[in-house]
Amino acid sequence: MHTVVVGKSGVTASDVLAVARGGARVELSGEAVAALAAARGIVDALAAKPDPVYGVSTGFGALATRHISQELRAQLQRNIVRSHAAGMGPRVEREVVRGLMFLRLKTVCSGHTGVRPEVAQTMADVLNAGITPVVHEYGSLGCSGDLAPLSHCALTLMGEGDAEGPDGVVRPAGELLAAHGIAPVELREKEGLALLNGTDGMLGMLVMALADLDTLYKSADVTAALSLEALLGTDKVLAPELHAIRPHPGQGASAANMLAVLQGSALTGHHQDDAPRVQDAYSVRCAPQVAGAGRDTMAHARLVAERELASAVDNPVVLPDGRVESNGNFHGAPVAYVLDFLAIAVADLASIAERRTDRLLDKNRSHGLPPFLADDPGVDSGLMIAQYTQAALVSELKRLAVPASADSIPSSAMQEDHVSMGWSAARKLRTAVDNLTRVLAIELYAATRAIELREGLAPAPASQAVIDAVRAAGVQGAGPDRFLAPDLAAADAFVRAGELVTAAEKVTGPLQ
Repeated sequence: MHTVVVGKSGVTASDVLAVARGGARVELSGEAVAALAAARGIVDALAAKPDPVYGVSTGFGALATRHISQELRAQLQRNIVRSHAAGMGPRVEREVVRGLMFLRLKTVCSGHTGVRPEVAQTMADVLNAGITPVVHEYGSLGCSGDLAPLSHCALTLMGEGDAEGPDGVVRPAGELLAAHGIAPVELREKEGLALLNGTDGMLGMLVMALADLDTLYKSADVTAALSLEALLGTDKVLAPELHAIRPHPGQGASAANMLAVLQGSALTGHHQDDAPRVQDAYSVRCAPQVAGAGRDTMAHARLVAERELASAVDNPVVLPDGRVESNGNFHGAPVAYVLDFLAIAVADLASIAERRTDRLLDKNRSHGLPPFLADDPGVDSGLMIAQYTQAALVSELKRLAVPASADSIPSSAMQEDHVSMGWSAARKLRTAVDNLTRVLAIELYAATRAIELREGLAPAPASQAVIDAVRAAGVQGAGPDRFLAPDLAAADAFVRAGELVTAAEKVTGPLQ
């Protein structure tokens, strides 16, 4: 099994995906263990002094003015975990929780948190045992970190609360730890706070969304090319010299992908046939501009993610010169903004795909295709309601594009008076990515059927490869009306698994 070694200088997006989705094992580097021990020595020295230090010998948040005596400090650390594990709602997905735990371990290993090496090792042991804490949908405001989600994870380290075992069964966390030979941790000064004060949940979801969108934006280029073919559009608008004079990188990449898919098509360029056109509609002609803008948004979001992956997010932090200083690095604004920005781009990409699908189904705009791509229009409804489903998804995506980060509800007796709502931004982006996949699946379903109905005109070799692959995957072609939901589900699975891109790339080579 693949192993990810966590050092003191951060991790990569590939590391996060390997642990969260691939079940990779986690090991601590010698450098990380040494950094953990050094920082812990600083915390222990401060804890022994009579002077109060926030997070070490005081309460937290609005209760930070109380100095906590030594005999109550272990209880203080246990209590912050127990009281902050206050999430409600449905369970969060396993991959999100594993990403959350791994990214918290990343910060712990930086040597800036004051957590003992044995606590970090227990975090790695829990991940390696396949134990997943039960984390709930609601409880994070994205400031002071993803508090409730991280607290539920810390509760598992203490042997309390519920967790899911590698067999998928939810059991008391203490039982699961015992079954895997893992001793519950007994938290000491600073450790409870350090385990729950970070942007790890929203960051993990950003990393996974970027990985999914990388495939979906390539998929959107393929479906846009298929729709252009089915509508007898022109590929002249994809010429690289046209995009070079407006040099947005994403736009150029998207146009190049579409042009590669359309290479060798007998369906393009029929503007002066029976239904003359000067230009294609915006949804066809401007596909690279819209998808390209989304790609450039992803590039910015990826830069933010890389910076955050290299960060140590905690409050207070232990500095190499021995100081323990409070800060505001736990504020999720940098991550929240790009999560919201991506949701806007996703909604627009889905919107333009739906417009192309609607055009394929409208006999007045499809340039010779039967109404709704039906076998016997009037007797058959064809794909009429598939487009309704697509429209409903796009409408939902537009609501999901409303930014969460523009909201703030003060908390902790006005000590935490401005919060990021980054966790909420991440949760809605996950839903948006899921729905974009379905929207593209419906465009794929319509475009492949439409191309097959263009008898006597051969599609591009890449398009034919996609049609062959999607039919082999169980998505049926043209014919009389049938139960449509299974076809749409099969198309969704085809896009979701990346098979659409794979099928096209067998002809085009790697897409950008």
